[in-house]
Amino acid sequence: MLKALIVEDEPLARDELAYLLKRTKEVDIIASVDTIERALEEVHSNPVDVVFLDIQLADESGLELAQKLQDLAHQPAIVFATAFDEYALNAFELQAIDYILKPYDEDRILKTVEKIIRLTSPYVKESLHKKPKRHLKQDKLAITVDERIILVTFEEILYIYTLDGKTVVVTEKYSYQVNEPLISIERKLQDSAFIRVHRSYIVNIDQIIEIQPWFHSTYNLIMRDNEKVPVSRTYTKELKQLFDF
Repeated sequence: MLKALIVEDEPLARDELAYLLKRTKEVDIIASVDTIERALEEVHSNPVDVVFLDIQLADESGLELAQKLQDLAHQPAIVFATAFDEYALNAFELQAIDYILKPYDEDRILKTVEKIIRLTSPYVKESLHKKPKRHLKQDKLAITVDERIILVTFEEILYIYTLDGKTVVVTEKYSYQVNEPLISIERKLQDSAFIRVHRSYIVNIDQIIEIQPWFHSTYNLIMRDNEKVPVSRTYTKELKQLFDF
């Protein structure tokens, strides 16, 4: 029996998916949640075999959660369940096992469950999640500007954010607007001094000069350029652990 977690902020869609999964008689639904924060709490306390994940949550992106799940010792399989097909490429870059569209079709759900069972045998699962070894340390970000490719060292970057569908990389001297999604850049910055603090912001922790408490247990970060970067409640725990306050 597969242990599953559903992450969906629409109650009707959540209930329908749970009903169809139970009808397969192969899935035990451990919990159904509607935020990234609650999902992370569940997978840490109750490891699951698979996470059925919507991409567009209320104020969050399921792609962010998928990336965080890859860092777990026990990595669950990921199935994106969404009304939008334009995220399929991003989903499979995050090693999703399947991508199912709303409205749900019972036969399609059954095929997905069979696929999960087939691919999550111990040998296959290890192969799916094995990460390639890095032989060279990458410490520069390639940014395309006016048909030129500019290499910016990680330490030069203050923070990166999204605005009106564009991603902006901010250094002390320049701001570069790029077409690459924030989550894609975040993956390139793994194992460096960057952390996600908001669905729209990644910051270089070495460029933070002050942490200001804000409303409802949130914070603002004062960066080296004196700009404020918001920290949402989803990421406050990680920030507190990092700086031990």
